[in-house]
Amino acid sequence: MQRQRVIIRTIGVATAVALAATACGPQKTEPAGSASSVSSSPTAGSSPEASPSTDNKPGEASASPSASASASASASPSASPSPSVKQLMANGDENEQVRELQARLRQLKLMSVAPTGFYGSKTTTAVKSYQSKNGLNATGSVDEATWKKIQAASKKPTADELRPSTVNEVDAPDPRCMQGRVMCISKESRTLAWMIDGKVVSTMDVRFGSENTPTREGVFNVGWKAKEWTSTLYHTPMPYAMFFSGGQAVHFSADFAARGYNGASHGCVNVRDKGKLSALFDQVQVGDKVVVYW
Repeated sequence: MQRQRVIIRTIGVATAVALAATACGPQKTEPAGSASSVSSSPTAGSSPEASPSTDNKPGEASASPSASASASASASPSASPSPSVKQLMANGDENEQVRELQARLRQLKLMSVAPTGFYGSKTTTAVKSYQSKNGLNATGSVDEATWKKIQAASKKPTADELRPSTVNEVDAPDPRCMQGRVMCISKESRTLAWMIDGKVVSTMDVRFGSENTPTREGVFNVGWKAKEWTSTLYHTPMPYAMFFSGGQAVHFSADFAARGYNGASHGCVNVRDKGKLSALFDQVQVGDKVVVYW
């Protein structure tokens, strides 16, 4: 029995040493309620995959009771547009003009989710809010007068605004990110912002380790980079790896791209947009700052 305890302790020490190397890799999804399947971010429940971040089409589950209430309000007689006013866009429509409307509403800080092209409860609520603030009849539908005002108050959306690769809205940068060349990584918004002298150059969605293998927080520096790398512990690919804290690195994750926030890393900062990370990898230099914060 004593010999068995010694063997177990020896194995535990060896594992801990291995984790200090390149200990990243996707974790398997556990049954519901399992501790290992819970993300280290307290906002994991609000991820795009965990709860709809877009308008709900008929027959789809409502994102929340409040969203359902908004949808009910938009369908109520009081929210119905006047038959004498021609509506350009209304609840239930789905087209490219709706996508442009949503992108413009996002510019005006009235919508935080990415454009979908479908006019649902979130778009209705945003339009109604704009109408109320600008002396228009708050129907929640877009007539010519509303559309002209929204166009005048915003700019023509870019291709990235119409179909952004970053689903999550970027958080306000940590003060420690405002000087020099920094990968500014927010656990709250689950985003990485590449910043130079306080200006955001590019952004991308990220995910972190689980509560059992959390991503470390603090100020670090890029120690070394590897365009092609494989975890020495989990034997999983880690393309475009930029190591900043022991075995923890920013890298592309095919698992994140496929499963989103239904999984987690073993401590690394996973990126799901390979194209954006490839461009970032070419810009980041060894020694550049990395800030991981809530």
